[in-house]
Amino acid sequence: MTATATTLLILLFLLQIKHMFADYFWQTSRMLCDRGRYVHMGRAQHAGLHALGSALAFLIVGAPVPLVLAIIFAEWVAHYHIDWAKGRWSDRTGDTPTDAGYWRAMGVDQALHQLTYLAMVWAWVGYG
Repeated sequence: MTATATTLLILLFLLQIKHMFADYFWQTSRMLCDRGRYVHMGRAQHAGLHALGSALAFLIVGAPVPLVLAIIFAEWVAHYHIDWAKGRWSDRTGDTPTDAGYWRAMGVDQALHQLTYLAMVWAWVGYG
């Protein structure tokens, strides 16, 4: 395996670990409440936590700082809006973890986050 392929896999690994902690272990009650409101400081903090973790992952693999800043800004915007859309959907449907619609919304949310990571890595490969 080439060094580039190894570095890509390390970066994807780091982004996955970051995602697990930021989405499932480090969320505060402020980040989790009122998810359907557009202007929401808790969601901004949550997206910021993701952006900081991603910045660390990209810096570990040697990405240039200006590119890291552009990538994490784009991630912050994407993550904020993906989570807002899921929160708005959940508020409208009233789905709970006992409803299939809740899990479909969760699956779409997580798939969009994973596609965001692929786009971020693609940007690094193309412009880094």
